[in-house]
Amino acid sequence: MSEPALRVEMFPSDLTRFVDFYVAVLRFELVQDRRADAIPYVSVRRGSVRIGASQSWQPIDQAQRSVPTGIEIVIEVDDLKAERAAIVSAGHPVAEDVTSCPWGLPDFRIFDPDGHYVRFTTRPTRRNAPLS
Repeated sequence: MSEPALRVEMFPSDLTRFVDFYVAVLRFELVQDRRADAIPYVSVRRGSVRIGASQSWQPIDQAQRSVPTGIEIVIEVDDLKAERAAIVSAGHPVAEDVTSCPWGLPDFRIFDPDGHYVRFTTRPTRRNAPLS
């Protein structure tokens, strides 16, 4: 039996802006593009991370998208400095720069165009694994 997988579904205000950001800035691959359909939908993937998106049907309050009322999307990477450099070189601002967190993993945080909080962190090892 295979392990469960996680796919996040989001509801951005503009699907093209969503695709541009996740592909050009965060280096995801566009794997499904149905923006021309009656019910527009896109899907992006980077490694085992999959995010689907449908156009929001109501105005978005970005304050509701971020913590503590919204969610934080956490993406584990091998090279945190290279990840940060790629995002900054794509012209996107960093909301919170690289810091060492109390749970032992360094990270940095950005906001996507619709206000979702995205945290990049290193992969846990036995030595720096966060407490459960």
